Amino acid sequence: MWRAKEAESRAYENTHSPLNTEPRSRPHLPRRCVIWNCLKPVTFRYKHELDPAGIPQFGLVAEDVEKVNPDLVARDADGKAYTVRYEAVNAMLLNEFLKEKQEATIAELKSTVAQQQKGFEAKLAKQEEQIEALTAGLQKVSAHLEASKPAPQVVKNP
Repeated sequence: MWRAKEAESRAYENTHSPLNTEPRSRPHLPRRCVIWNCLKPVTFRYKHELDPAGIPQFGLVAEDVEKVNPDLVARDADGKAYTVRYEAVNAMLLNEFLKEKQEATIAELKSTVAQQQKGFEAKLAKQEEQIEALTAGLQKVSAHLEASKPAPQVVKNP
């Protein structure tokens, strides 16, 4: 079984990457980035001795992954990142996707609640106006009934 370190250090000959492979020339990643926007996949071909067919391979640069999350790389004896732990990347990407989806759902629900609250407040204000109008009308009717009552008459008994 060949080690990933060998594959990364001496196995590929042609890299098509949007990033320069020199760590000093890479821009620093933002502190909080959407994880899948921070990981930049590269394509490469293994040297002819390892893959005579020259099948294009896809992967990530360990140093770039280390900047995003140091736990996603395996290290050599010197402590330097030498390969990507793809099984961990997959789990982390799924987790990040689910978190982002959950955050979007929460934001959408908060927006819905805010709209409903505004609607309820508007309906409540309208109902309060209607109650005030009905109360005023009831008071007028009560006053009119009071005024139209015949005055009490005193009857003398013979």
